[in-house]
Amino acid sequence: MSAPELMGLLARALARTDAGMPMPSRLCRACVEVLGAQSGTLTLSATPEARLTVSTSDGVSTQIDDLEETLGEGPGRVALTEDRIVVTTIDPDGPVDVAFPLFSHMVRAVGAPGAAYAVPMRVAGRVVGVLSLYAVADLARGLKDVQFLADALGLALLGELESLDWSTRAQIHQATGMVTAQLRITPSDALAVLRGHAFASTTTLETVAHDVLARRLVFRYDETRTVEATRTEEP
Repeated sequence: MSAPELMGLLARALARTDAGMPMPSRLCRACVEVLGAQSGTLTLSATPEARLTVSTSDGVSTQIDDLEETLGEGPGRVALTEDRIVVTTIDPDGPVDVAFPLFSHMVRAVGAPGAAYAVPMRVAGRVVGVLSLYAVADLARGLKDVQFLADALGLALLGELESLDWSTRAQIHQATGMVTAQLRITPSDALAVLRGHAFASTTTLETVAHDVLARRLVFRYDETRTVEATRTEEP
């Protein structure tokens, strides 16, 4: 399909969305409709560790995005770092994807069998984020068309930067700094500690970061130099 035809489809789908919704949310839902997916997520990223989810189309996409953020692995991260489309099958009876085994195993519990797509959004030759899709059947468009729409969304999102809420990303960064000081480790190791605690507690990285900032959760070493998390009363 030609570029003008694809943009026409996106424009018509966008017109059918709720005009009162934020533009990133409208773009996400319109793209999901055009591509025939069941769910989608738009993420802006400067680096794999500095990613901001600007829209999820529904609860399924939110769960998939939270899982990738908590585990620190998944198709979106590969798409971002390697600048390529990543497709992974979601099948309870199939093998896990060796590129991100934990994500591949755990995402099976999120939705029906299908596939997860992660498409780099490129602007002027630079990857600025990822369009993630969840589909229970083949997409309505080929991957070349999917890539074109992802790039168009990336350009549109850059025009919305000032309206985006970066507070969650800032909280995770601040919490990482606090754990760095508490355990005297590197920021990357501190982020791994936060992710590990979120995974073990079956919660989100955002929730753990909020508890650390509120000083309800403190990380320290026990007598064997093993890291332990201590939950305290809110000050």
